[in-house]
Amino acid sequence: MPDFALPDFAAPVTGLPPLVLLGAAAVLAAIIGGMVGRRLPWTGRTLRTFANLALIGVLVLTGLRFIRLDPEFDAAMSQIGLSQFGMPVQSVSGGETRVPLSADGHFWIEAKVQGSQQRFMVDTGATISALSTDAARAAGVRADPLGMPVIVRTANGPAQAQMARVSDLRFGNIVAADLDTIITADTGGLNVLGMNFLSRLKGWRVEDGVLILTPRNAAPG
Repeated sequence: MPDFALPDFAAPVTGLPPLVLLGAAAVLAAIIGGMVGRRLPWTGRTLRTFANLALIGVLVLTGLRFIRLDPEFDAAMSQIGLSQFGMPVQSVSGGETRVPLSADGHFWIEAKVQGSQQRFMVDTGATISALSTDAARAAGVRADPLGMPVIVRTANGPAQAQMARVSDLRFGNIVAADLDTIITADTGGLNVLGMNFLSRLKGWRVEDGVLILTPRNAAPG
């Protein structure tokens, strides 16, 4: 039985989410600003201003986290040339694909699935990769007609999924052919790259908040 969980139950690959750290820093700045405000008014005002701006930033980024899971929002952003809105940009350097940590504490990858542009969250807790039904339809990925439905674990409990195979998935300098995946309507529109993808690589690691993926045979980036 494939083992799959939605990101609400998947811990970040490394460290605390940046939003948590930013929120904690804002609260601390507000407390210190209040304590020193009477003796050092200018310092107190500066700290409180920083705290307010930081908390506003946390709220905005938190909202973007959930908006980014909306396929209709993605389509609208793509039409006006903002497909990377609110996300760090992946890059290729030294024969490796580098993916910065997003503000929500996850690593997001923009990939082409059989020619269709899709966004994936990297989840080391997922045994197998997953496609939403909308993404599978857009990419022309069809469920195996001879395969039996499988039960997967999601944030909302057990859900049914169909086994499928992606003939071509590529991003950066990485190409994965014939990648097993599941298709399910219970991911809230989310696509996931799991351990069955990561195990194909020559290596992967996290350094200073950057996920570094090294392919066995690098494709042109």
